[in-house]
Amino acid sequence: MPTVALTLNGRAVSAEVEGRTLLVELLREHFRLTGTHVGCDTSQCGACTVHVDGRSVKSCTMLALEAGGREVTTIEGLASGAELHPVQRAFNEHHGLQCGFCTPGMVMSAVDLLQRDPDPSEREIRHWLEGNLCRCTGYHNIVKAVQAAAAELRGGA
Repeated sequence: MPTVALTLNGRAVSAEVEGRTLLVELLREHFRLTGTHVGCDTSQCGACTVHVDGRSVKSCTMLALEAGGREVTTIEGLASGAELHPVQRAFNEHHGLQCGFCTPGMVMSAVDLLQRDPDPSEREIRHWLEGNLCRCTGYHNIVKAVQAAAAELRGGA
């Protein structure tokens, strides 16, 4: 079996994987990082979103071997010790979650958006998050959370 070596949440790791192993499977089953969720198996829901080299990727659409030599960040890697990332904190403070199943993917997508655009409009936030489905919230508080996190990250919290 081939070996994949990557940087995962800031540390070098490697694993033997079958060629058909998806990145989401590597994360959940081999490294036990279960914050990355599998929701649909068809790349429609976005619950499996992680960052690869700083950009959001649906990990159910990427082979583990494709992550070789790259930097992968999961929801578990966003916080700095006990200090939540501003987007994680905003989702909590602004009730941007209900059941929580979609939350890791939403947070990871929102972090990518705010790295690309530190001051997105409501319309831009909604458009960016179209690839992440939530069946509980109606998105209103998710958008408020992203706006609050953007303000904090810009220094205006």
